[in-house]
Amino acid sequence: MRANSLALRLFLSATAWTVVILLATGISLSSLYRQAVERSFDRRLGVYLRTLVAEVAAPEEGNERGPLWLGEPLFELPLSGWYWQISRLGAPKPETRSSRSLWDSTLPHLADQAIVPGADGSRRAYVGGPEEQRLRLVERTVDLGEEGRFLVSVAGDPQEIDEETRSFDKALGITFVMLAAVLLLITMFQVRFGLAPLKRISESLAAIRAGRSERLEGDFPHEIAPLARETNALLEANREIVERARTHVGNLAHALKTPLSVMVNEAAGRDDPFARKVREQAAIMRDQVTRHLERARLSARLTVVGTVTEVRPVVTALARTMEKLHHDRGLVIDAEVPDTLRFVGERQDLEEMVGNLVDNACKWAEGRVSIEVRPAPPPGPRARAGLLIVVDDDGPGLSEDEREQVARRGRRLDESKPGSGLGLSIVTELAGLYGGKLTLSNAPIGGLRAELVLPAG
Repeated sequence: MRANSLALRLFLSATAWTVVILLATGISLSSLYRQAVERSFDRRLGVYLRTLVAEVAAPEEGNERGPLWLGEPLFELPLSGWYWQISRLGAPKPETRSSRSLWDSTLPHLADQAIVPGADGSRRAYVGGPEEQRLRLVERTVDLGEEGRFLVSVAGDPQEIDEETRSFDKALGITFVMLAAVLLLITMFQVRFGLAPLKRISESLAAIRAGRSERLEGDFPHEIAPLARETNALLEANREIVERARTHVGNLAHALKTPLSVMVNEAAGRDDPFARKVREQAAIMRDQVTRHLERARLSARLTVVGTVTEVRPVVTALARTMEKLHHDRGLVIDAEVPDTLRFVGERQDLEEMVGNLVDNACKWAEGRVSIEVRPAPPPGPRARAGLLIVVDDDGPGLSEDEREQVARRGRRLDESKPGSGLGLSIVTELAGLYGGKLTLSNAPIGGLRAELVLPAG
């Protein structure tokens, strides 16, 4: 999952809610379990309390009572944490009986601490005992009428409660950690499964852009099916707009070429300065009309999404054609093109760019032209790899100033060669429309080197 992605947001939000819910559930279960352990502990203390209450309520046999045995040896061990105490309330002389474990200490009275009695009349609370001990205390007031009122108390060491709770919390923590891991894996699977249709749309759009498809195909969930339909409708509308633009450009070209031809034909029959001026300006108008109509045509064609052209067939066909055209000069054209390279654009645009470069090289070459096509490294970390077309010739070459002049629009250095002189300028403009560029330098074989960078598919 990448940063700032929808999948990461869904996963993090689900993870946060999972952790919060598990923590809240764990705290609640731990609290409920501790309360259950405390109730069990209190019932144990309650058994001892009822035994003491029965002892207090039993009729006396003689003036003294014997030692009490509750069946728990800890009540006999000094400061063991288990104590009982019976106090007579309201007597002129305090009367207190206690377990041997209490030694010479006394237990606090919960009645003095505003502890409210429960349904059975007993009070329960945690108190401090002898030697700073923490105790769980249960007490109950017994009214025997004429014999008086007694406060019976039993206290026990709550370490058992703490140990049981810690053991439960440990087991609960391990269980919840495993549960959290399983839930996170399930969440990750759900996020990937739920967003899979969006990934399919992204891959389909990439296929359309790469020229492997023309529209979004397949069944999509109800929530994103409208997105697929609207995208397909947008692609169809784009194609229709491009076709209309092509038609208008063609109509305009025919409409302008006819009047220009008439003007040139009329001026061709005369040899006065006015006729020569008309022919000169008509030629300039024809070149400018051709240039701007070509740019409009190319701009319209570049708006078509999903066109990819194999490079090798185009370059090899141009090399064979140029060799035939310059057969009388014995010109040799070497072409090295891998089979896997593809150009993101229309075939006729690639033919026009490479054709102009090769034609220019053939015009000035002495006997050899070299064409090499290879992948170009991406210009940036996020950019895609491009396509590099290198055309070398063994002609006279150009200086740095001359290379700058020949790259300008419509500028020629030598009128002795055939053509309008716009070839390299058209290549530069067309490459710029595709996001590429043309660079001129000196070739290793002695002439001019033209390096054309274009987007690769």
